[in-house]
Amino acid sequence: MSAGLEVAIVLVVFLGLLAAGMAIPFAIGVPAIVYLLLHGGIDSLKGIGLMSWGSMNSFALTAIPLFILMAEIMQHSGLSFRIYRGLSKLVCVIPGGLLQTNIAGCALFAAISGSSVATAAAIGTVALPQLIQRGYHRPLAAGSLAAGGTLGILIPPSIAMIVYGTFTETSVSKLFIAGIVPGLLLTAMFMAYVFVHALIKPEIAPREKGPQSLAEFLSALSDLLPFALVIGGTMGSLYAGWVTPTEAAAAGCAVALVVSAIWGKLGWAELRQAMVSSVLISGNILLIVYTAFVFSYAISVAGVGESLTSWLVAMKLSRLEFFAALFVLYTILGCLVESLGMIVITVPLLYPVLLKYGIDPVWFGIILVLFIELGQISPPIGINLFVIQSIWDGRLQDIVFGTIPFHLLMFVLLVMLVFWPEIALWLPAHMGKPP
Repeated sequence: MSAGLEVAIVLVVFLGLLAAGMAIPFAIGVPAIVYLLLHGGIDSLKGIGLMSWGSMNSFALTAIPLFILMAEIMQHSGLSFRIYRGLSKLVCVIPGGLLQTNIAGCALFAAISGSSVATAAAIGTVALPQLIQRGYHRPLAAGSLAAGGTLGILIPPSIAMIVYGTFTETSVSKLFIAGIVPGLLLTAMFMAYVFVHALIKPEIAPREKGPQSLAEFLSALSDLLPFALVIGGTMGSLYAGWVTPTEAAAAGCAVALVVSAIWGKLGWAELRQAMVSSVLISGNILLIVYTAFVFSYAISVAGVGESLTSWLVAMKLSRLEFFAALFVLYTILGCLVESLGMIVITVPLLYPVLLKYGIDPVWFGIILVLFIELGQISPPIGINLFVIQSIWDGRLQDIVFGTIPFHLLMFVLLVMLVFWPEIALWLPAHMGKPP
């Protein structure tokens, strides 16, 4: 059987299992085993044990449960409400009102969550009832939350970046720092769009009042202080090169415990809930990572990576043509495949090709995360769309309609990154060296 036919069979099996509703880890693992059996029979399964130990025995992967625990502690202690309350006083005076607060709140919560879904759910749960009660434009209100939630995987820490860095042996610290400027730029673009839209059509958002006194202003700042401490403690030490990502995550958990006990409502019951949630979420993510390594092992045994590299290089595509092909590929995949699935399916195949083209793996990691962001709000399986729908009484098509302008802005940022890679690469070039 030819290599091309084997790959086609595996992809058909994978997409068929996803369409049938099978859980992501099994939808990835089953085709990988099928591919190994097709290529080498039972003997090809003998290396899975050694591969399992070698791949999962990774110090970088320990950062995933720690960052998840940090976010869960903050969320279960009720501090996500304080983010929105503080920002609603400081940001709502800008045209767009609480729509601006949605995006700024998502950006701030993203800096502790590492998850798009967690960001959309945490801010959406607090914001949507107020937005509906005050008469905001419903599609735009829901769209701003769904799109703002995607910042959770671009602004560090990011679970997707940790997984990508593990697969490609790219510095997770550099990936985190590389995501800061694009993440802030995308946040500014989202807020600028809402600003202009509100100026042109004031009826989409009632004008809000900011702090009416110095005491209200200081109170709003105090609501943001816990997050400034957590973000400063983790990202600041990482940028300075004092700690590794795992050490930063551990420090973040310690700081989150302190600030949640002081400013939040963290008791033993809330801490237990946070730890149970962290175990469940981490177990799901790490199972996906493990089955992805099995998939990567399968295609490496079959030599698919080398064959694909040779084929693409033989086509003599220019860098711009290659980027255009990736653009089409990931746009289609984003509508069909879950975020981590996009990484684990494509990166083992494409990474050797990237090296042949001399593409910086840190820069490509940011590009890939942006495509994942698009997938999070692209029908039919954009998970953020369903998160927002689950916490309001509106229609899914209204949420989809509300995300369209944010889709276009993400495409604009992708084009900017292609022509000006320094947007992502300047900051990592000036960071301290990790220990």
